[in-house]
Amino acid sequence: MSLSVGQVSRLAGVTVRTLHHYDEIGLLSPSERTRAGYRRYTDDDLLRLQQVLLYRELGFPLDEIAVILDDPRADEMTHLRRQHELLLRESDRLRDMITAVERAMQARSMNIALTPEERFEVFGDFRPEDYDAEVERRWGGTEAYAESRRRVAVYTKADWLQIKDEGAGLMDDLAAAFKAGLPADGERAMDLAERHRGHISRWFYDCSFEIHRCLGEMYVADPRFTATFDASVPGLAAYFCLAIHANATRHAQGFPGS
Repeated sequence: MSLSVGQVSRLAGVTVRTLHHYDEIGLLSPSERTRAGYRRYTDDDLLRLQQVLLYRELGFPLDEIAVILDDPRADEMTHLRRQHELLLRESDRLRDMITAVERAMQARSMNIALTPEERFEVFGDFRPEDYDAEVERRWGGTEAYAESRRRVAVYTKADWLQIKDEGAGLMDDLAAAFKAGLPADGERAMDLAERHRGHISRWFYDCSFEIHRCLGEMYVADPRFTATFDASVPGLAAYFCLAIHANATRHAQGFPGS
């Protein structure tokens, strides 16, 4: 059973003009014609059309497709294997492009003015955007949230790397104090807590002692934060929470260093 050019056009989603052109250049000539001279396409013709369209989708020019399809050493399975490999490559390329676009969208939604490459260099595999909805739900109506978004909107890659380095240095010093057995309400631990509060105030929003107390409570109440701190030293989150509270008390009592 054969099909007319109109039927093939509708079936394959190509124009009649395209099919006529393929015939004129010898890329796909229908195997049958009616007595009146009308084109009729057989099953083999449809298979060749499928191969042509696949190679076209992969970006091959028509003259190159003709050479590929007319290679006597290549059978249908050879073409399918080649197309499968090419499609996998294209899939990888598109996946990379999608990832890059998603990172750009995420950075834009977070008001982070970084390229996708810079953002990945700063944050690595950590995805702050995964917590956007939760952060907005908890603090979206606060001045601290609005101020933080205003500030980070203008930060450069250098700014973010400095923030990252300062945070890592603070974490290292806090872990060292904990390992050394220094008390959480001692001067060293409280100074580290104050350094942390200053870090937040300098880079993100005005972190009052009351806000800082709430953060300390969250570090032990939320297992995600606890795991982050305790990855350095088990028990560090609870230690830091106590240091934050002790520092706030020191300030309230007006002691030097607060």
